[in-house]
Amino acid sequence: MKKLLLLLLFSFSLSAAPLGETLFNGNCVTCHEMHTTNSAPSIKEVKMRYHKAFDSKEKFVTFMVEWITKPDAKTALMPEAIKKHGLMPLLGYDKESLTEIATFLYEHPF
Repeated sequence: MKKLLLLLLFSFSLSAAPLGETLFNGNCVTCHEMHTTNSAPSIKEVKMRYHKAFDSKEKFVTFMVEWITKPDAKTALMPEAIKKHGLMPLLGYDKESLTEIATFLYEHPF
């Protein structure tokens, strides 16, 4: 009975996660860990850079979605990361998913 209760609680906690968080954890965290730079800058570092560049959630989300849709070294906010890790590859995610992820990143306290 205890195992069933734990399973139900775990399932509920998974379903309670915002879509953007679920998408981030299922895709982005492969390269962008929360606090550690490995194959790409940490997502905390990315978020800080974007927050400095954009004064609103709308601008933050719009730029992030557009840039990830078509990464370009000329418009990158983190050219030093490109020198260290290379340009982010073209991933082919749809804009709706990227909007959910970018919104989660903007709103999530790291």
